[in-house]
Parts: sequence; structure tokens; C-alpha cells
Amino acid sequence: MGVGDVSKRILLGRKLRSSQMGETLLSKKLAFPVFASDALSSVAYAPDEIFIILSLAGVSLYAYSWWIAAAVAVVMLTVVASYRQTVHAYPSGGGDYEVAMVNLGPRAGITVASALIVDYVLVVAVSLSSAAQYAASALDFVSGHEALIASVLVVALTLVNLRGVRESGAWFAFPAYAFMIGLVGMIGFGLFRQATGTLPAAESAAYTIVEAEGYEGTLTTIALVFLVARAFSSGCAALTGVEAISNGVPAFRRPKSRNAATTLALLAMVAIVLMMGVVALGNLMDVRYVDPHEGDRLLAADGSVVSGSQDTLIAQIAEGVFDGFSPAYYFVVLATGVILVLASNTAFNGFPVLGSILARDGFAPRALGQRGDRLAFSNGIVFLAVMAIALIVAFDAQVTRLIQLYIVGVFVSFNLSQLGMIRHWTRELTTTTDPAERARMQRSRLINTVGLGLTAAVFVVIVVTKFLAGAWIAILAMGTFYLLMSGVRKHYDQVALELAADEEDKVLPTRVHAIVLVSKLHKPTLRALAFAKATRPNVLEGVYVATDPKATSALMAEWDERRLDVPLKVLHSPYRELVRPILEYATAIRRANPRGVVAVYIPEYVVGRWWEQLLHNQTALRLKGRLLFTPGVMVISVPYQLRSSELARERVLSEDQRVHAGDLRRGRAEDR
Repeated sequence: MGVGDVSKRILLGRKLRSSQMGETLLSKKLAFPVFASDALSSVAYAPDEIFIILSLAGVSLYAYSWWIAAAVAVVMLTVVASYRQTVHAYPSGGGDYEVAMVNLGPRAGITVASALIVDYVLVVAVSLSSAAQYAASALDFVSGHEALIASVLVVALTLVNLRGVRESGAWFAFPAYAFMIGLVGMIGFGLFRQATGTLPAAESAAYTIVEAEGYEGTLTTIALVFLVARAFSSGCAALTGVEAISNGVPAFRRPKSRNAATTLALLAMVAIVLMMGVVALGNLMDVRYVDPHEGDRLLAADGSVVSGSQDTLIAQIAEGVFDGFSPAYYFVVLATGVILVLASNTAFNGFPVLGSILARDGFAPRALGQRGDRLAFSNGIVFLAVMAIALIVAFDAQVTRLIQLYIVGVFVSFNLSQLGMIRHWTRELTTTTDPAERARMQRSRLINTVGLGLTAAVFVVIVVTKFLAGAWIAILAMGTFYLLMSGVRKHYDQVALELAADEEDKVLPTRVHAIVLVSKLHKPTLRALAFAKATRPNVLEGVYVATDPKATSALMAEWDERRLDVPLKVLHSPYRELVRPILEYATAIRRANPRGVVAVYIPEYVVGRWWEQLLHNQTALRLKGRLLFTPGVMVISVPYQLRSSELARERVLSEDQRVHAGDLRRGRAEDR
């Protein structure tokens, strides 16, 4: 086993057979942290964004945060109820994309896919940027290096997910449940202290918030409505990740649909409780919170600008609730940071599945549909990681800037999915006669209709309030992906049309003119001549490119001395080119006989060490690259194994015959 193979096995683990696919399926207790962590993690930044937007007009508008959080909770309940219908009707894992494709057509399907791709990339970028901010709250040396920390986290998550979905779920189950326990404990203890009159004010309660430019004084009704709507649209980031469960139904154990629906219901209950609890404690403790990058708007009691970075909302609440008991504070902050990392793991599980479905339908490169050594869609995981790192670096891991791009794509897919489900139930009702079944379908259609009305209204609010703030970038990205996927599908359709077999493909060529490339008269050349002769072409000749008169004369003398019954064609190259003369000669033969075939036999060395490949076969590679574009020319490689090739063969054999731990118990070592 080579160094590269050893490193790969250490990082990713041993290979899994295709027959082991069932071993990678998730139970509900593992599926919950894998697929629900995105929506749960929104508790760590959605309330922050509500407070940040309302703070533009000062502290007085914080009173609206209760109503905004309640409105977000209502939208979440409606969306979750709608997606419970989706996972039952479309359990194959296509989620919104499949619903739109089947019921609304390819254009709607590609639109949903484009929106989901943008959303998944933003999930990783926003979550890990927020996690880096939480790390900066607890560790001073991290401050100023958030983009680097977030990028490192992306790489770490990529490696974990390349090991397989089940293993990543096992790794992340404990942190996800620790986050829920930590926040539920913080909220419960905070409300208890409020009831007993011992809940302290937050550290920032003594600060004064300076209104942002343009928001000074009393707001007009229109400005107030716009600001509250903007805060609501930012708070709707809490809905991201809900669609991931509908895309990941195939990863659940049987019964898949029921387990996915149960996980959705549990997700809604937990996320709403945590979000409302954080907003409630933030108001009860008089938290003052502004954009961390606008610290000059936060003034201390003496009127001076508060220096240093401001702790996140949950960090401030935990510090006050658990004053005098720092371990609980650090537990909550650490668990929150970890759940933000897990949130991006939801995208690492959802996007590869979506990519594989798009590849299957011809809208994405087929490489996205290939499973890796650990039965994960490795190419999709790597693609997502690269896109997320690029976004993190471009926006310097600033959550407030990234959040403006967020959730636009989510609500595009929400709306088209709801519309598709309404058409699905309408179509099903036309063929169903059972009264009980019809009643169930009518109830499901009503749920999706209410969901469409609500999500459409929210989408309008999001576009109006976020377009100039950065949402236009997300819309532009969706349009770009739409054009790319349309182009990929057009290409695959064109290739399929060109490759379709017809009667002309049965016609044999009139003659085969075989040429064997000769550099020296040695074993590889003699083997290529023998192989070419065995194929019985109409014409067979050796071809040598003459660049040195002495070497040419020596070769011709040796050729005559060996009395080979194959003629030798010498192509003179005054400019010492090797590829061009052969290419021109093969083209001339083909032009003289358009219905014939020119077969070019190229002797090649087979070596066992990577550096040896750099010393051999370079001319052959260039020549093959040029000949492959020449119509009517067939290129045949004739390998000759050097002794070093045995090393490579032995490495492959040792890997195939190696008995891994547990193979005997699983019955995989019987044939070794």
C-alpha cells in the first residue's frame, strides 16, 4: 500500500462494499442531529439578527421582537406541516426538486435546484462564520481571524463527511443533544430566576444604543413597518434546514417516510421553544445588541464608545443566567459553537444527495452521482466545501453580510414545492374514490395551500427588504446555476443524440491501414508489431520520424538485418518535431481512403513509481491527445511492463487481499 493509500485510509477509513449500503442508514436518534441541526442552529443567529435590525432605531423597538419571533414560529409550524406531506408523497429523496420537476415541469425543477444549491452553500458559510464568531467571544486570540477559523472548520467537516453519513451522524449526535440540553437548561433556569426575582440584567443593559444614520428620531409609519418587516425577514433564517429532511429521506431507516415526518415534528417543537426562549430572556435581561461591525453605536454609561467585540446574544444571556458558575456559561457557548458547525453538516448531507439526483437527471456532471470509498457522494461534498470556503473568504466571515444573501433561495424552493404539492393532491383526487383517502388528500392539499399563501407573503417581504442589502447576489447566483444546469442537460442530450446507434454503424470499413510507431528497435516495438500483425490489417507498416541522420541510418540497417517482413516508413522532420509528421501522415492516409480506418499502434512503458512516469511516455501522451481529435483514426496503446511495474501490481494485490478488522466476523474474508 502506497503512502497516498495509507493516508486516505487513515482519514476516511476502510472501503465499504456497495452491499453494505444498509449499514449506513440512520435511526431517528442519529438522523435528528444530522438533518435537524441546521434549523436548531438558527437559534444561535436568528434572534441575534432580529435584535440587530431593530437596534437600528434604538432600544425602543425591541418590544417588537416578541411578535416577530411568534410570527416566525407560525411560519415554521406551517412549513413543517407542509413538508410532512412531502416526505410521505415523495420519499425518494428529491424533496422540493422532485416535487417541482414532477408537478410543475423541468423549468420549475431547475429553479428549485438552483435555489437549493445556493442555500446549501450559504448554510455552510453562515453557520461556520457564526461559529467562528462564537469562538471569538470565548477566545480573544481568535478575534480578527474568523475567516481562517471558518475555513479550517469547512475542511474538517469535509473530511468527516467523506467517511460516510452514518459515521458523521455518530460523531455529531452528542454535541447536538448537548446544545439542546444546554439551552433548555439556560432558558428554564433563566425563567425560574425571573419568577423568583433573581434574574440579573445583561452586562450590556447599561449601554446606550445610538440610532443608525437615517433612523434618528421618531419613525414614520412606513419606515417602522419596513424595519419590522426587515427584522422579520432576517428572523426567518430560522426556517433554513427544514427542507433538508425531505431531501434526506433515503438516509432514514424503514419506515423511511414515517421516521422523517417524526423528525420534522420534533425539529419544529424544539426549534420554536429554543428561539422563543432566547428572545424572551433577551428582553427580560435588557440585552443591548448591535451589529458587531458597528461597535461605535454602542455607548457606555459615561458616553464613551464600548471598545472590543461584543459577545453574541446567547453568550450574554448565559453569562447573566449562570453568573457565579462559569462552567455552565462555557458549556452553553461551546455547545452553541459546535451546533453551528453541525448546521453546516446538514448541508454536507443534503447537497450531495441533491447533486446525485441532478446528475441522474442530466442537469449536473455525472461525477456528482458517483459514490466514494465510504459510499458517500464524495465529489458533491468536495464541491460544496470549495464553494463555501470561497464565500467565507469573499465576505470575511461576517454573518450580518452573509445573512442578507440567506433564505432567499429557501423560500423560492418553499413556494414552488407548495405549489407542486397542491397540483399533486389535485391530480390524485381525480383518480381516488375511497372517501377516507380523499378526505386525507383534501386535508393535505389544504395544508399545502395555507403554506403556499404564507410562504409567498414571506418571500415578498424578504425580496423587498433584502434585495439591495445583498439578496440580489443570491438571485444572480441562482440564475447562474440555472443557466449552467440547462447547459449541462443540453450537452448531455446532444451527446446522446450523436451516440445513438443506427444502421450505418454496422458497415465495416473498406480497409484498415495499420501503422506502428517506432522509436527504437527494441522489445516494446517488436511486441507492437506482433500485435498489429495478429489483427490482420490490410496494410501494415512501421513509421519512424527521422530527426537525426545517424540514428536513422542505424535503425534502417538494424531493420534490414533482422529481416522484418514489415516495411518501414521514414518521415523526415527538419524541425525535429515528432507529433506533427505522424499526425499529417495519418491524416493523409485517411484522406486518400475516406471509408477506411487508420490504426495507430503506440508502444508504451508501464512503470511502477510516480516519478518514472515523468521520464517516459510524454511523447506518446501528446500524440494520443492530438490523434483522438482526428476522424477515422484509431489509437491503440501496446503496453510493455518494466520490472518496476511489479511494485505497483504487488501494492494493488496486497490491498485487495488484505483482511481488515471484522472481515472474518462479517463473512468477507472467506475468499481470501
